[in-house]
Amino acid sequence: MLTKLLSNILFFVDKNRTVSDTKRSFYQHHQRPINSIYRRVVEELMVEMHLLAVNVDFNPDPIYYLGVYQSFQQFMQGYKPESDKESIFNALCQSIENNPQEYISKSQTLLNFVEGKSAQEILDWLLNPSGEGDLEAVASHWRSNLENPRFKYSRLFAIGFYTLIEKGDGEFIKDESKFTDFIQPLIDKLQLPVEKLKKDLDLYRSNLEKMNQMLSVMADVLEAERKKKQAESK
Repeated sequence: MLTKLLSNILFFVDKNRTVSDTKRSFYQHHQRPINSIYRRVVEELMVEMHLLAVNVDFNPDPIYYLGVYQSFQQFMQGYKPESDKESIFNALCQSIENNPQEYISKSQTLLNFVEGKSAQEILDWLLNPSGEGDLEAVASHWRSNLENPRFKYSRLFAIGFYTLIEKGDGEFIKDESKFTDFIQPLIDKLQLPVEKLKKDLDLYRSNLEKMNQMLSVMADVLEAERKKKQAESK
């Protein structure tokens, strides 16, 4: 009885954490300054993870973990020093009292599983998850959310799902109407907000394109600086 009461109190405290609490925790775990170009990316992801963590209807699942992991990897491309990326990712997860290794291991298990599979095979697995070893742990975790009548949709879930299907057929998912028809069984199963999912994925793709353009410009500037220094030293 006492154990259950303490558990409920801890749950209550956790769900009532503020964004300031989460940010404070993050900077306790990662104490080095964050490159100004990437600071907004990190803080927006942190706030998004926080708001989900304190939502009473939200239960994290492996697809959400992959969405967090993929978003971080994509939008932190080119970060210097490279060695700080692991610390930043760990701090993001720890700031909401989650285990970063669970995010990483379950994301990698999913990515390894879908390697070489078709989009249809991936969708079939998402609707009826099973497996052995590490995959069974991921499948069991996903099954619990798949059967949850109060499944809470999130943008990060959409990115994780998109990442999996993209591995099966990157060209196919560019056709919005075909993609929507194809994933209809999962939409029906989880009662996903279709229009919001479309907008979230459009924004994700658009932001990725902008990030890639920015990285290209940065690379050109650095190359120009390098050549200028070489010329001056002659």
